[in-house]
Amino acid sequence: MCLGLAWGRYPVELMDILRIFGGKLGIPVNEVSSSVLETVVLKVRLPRILAAMLIGGGLSVSGAAFQGLFRNPLVSPYVLGVASGAGFGAALGIVIWNQPFMIQGCAFLSGICAVSAAWLMSKFYKGSGNMIIVLGGVIVGAFFQSLLSLVKYMADPDDKLPAIVYWLMGSLASITMEDLYTVLLPMLISIMFLMLMRWRLNVLSLGDEEARILGVEAGKLRIGVILGVTVITASAVSVSGIIGWVGLVVPHLARMLVGPDYMKLIPASLALGACYLVLIDGVARNISAAEIPLGILTATVGAPFFAWLLTKGKTGWA
Repeated sequence: MCLGLAWGRYPVELMDILRIFGGKLGIPVNEVSSSVLETVVLKVRLPRILAAMLIGGGLSVSGAAFQGLFRNPLVSPYVLGVASGAGFGAALGIVIWNQPFMIQGCAFLSGICAVSAAWLMSKFYKGSGNMIIVLGGVIVGAFFQSLLSLVKYMADPDDKLPAIVYWLMGSLASITMEDLYTVLLPMLISIMFLMLMRWRLNVLSLGDEEARILGVEAGKLRIGVILGVTVITASAVSVSGIIGWVGLVVPHLARMLVGPDYMKLIPASLALGACYLVLIDGVARNISAAEIPLGILTATVGAPFFAWLLTKGKTGWA
């Protein structure tokens, strides 16, 4: 490898490159030990960049898939209550155990349970269609949001409550390679599934009747897409907290660039989402002395951009 990046040590090639660029920037790299550089680059910056790419790309692909599935350009990966469910699970994990692995596990399982409850609830209502599923997600999301408020009310205001509030705002400040290892495989499998199914999403976005005529089983495909998006979203929320607007805004930007064809839209959303969250994370680290949570910046950037899209009439499929 040209840079010589290796786990557990810092090879000569990378040290030479750091010395060259550090000297040009006036940074005394020669005075810094290799162990310090290893900690900064491999254990702090690299996991954070990889996590931003994975989470940003995953949320963007999930948003694009849901917008096609529900034939609604205003939905996001959190539409079925996964954010509220994962938030409740994380808050419960912080209050009871306050261990990273338990917090992530509770957030993931609670997010999965929320979406499962929304899906099962939709089966009890008369009627069919995507709107019933969305309404089930709204009901389940409101229920878990009330449970989250109850946990926050009962949490220690000097210790646990600030941790819960900060986690809910979304951040990659404490991400580690171990955190990435826990969510890497399920997220990659789900992203690859949505990539392979992207041509079917073209058909499904036309409606169930048209999909049936063209030989696509809309029911099974809908379950598969919901499951894939849920795994991606719950995995992302379990390690980074709730980072909103990424899965809503980035697919629209990708649609403006490549059009509504999901054969191009899904890969474009993946690439744009990864780059977007890396950029936002860089701004969050450098805009002030105290790091700003990602959820605040993504909402600050996403809301005006989406308002601009509405004024231009670019929220449809054309």
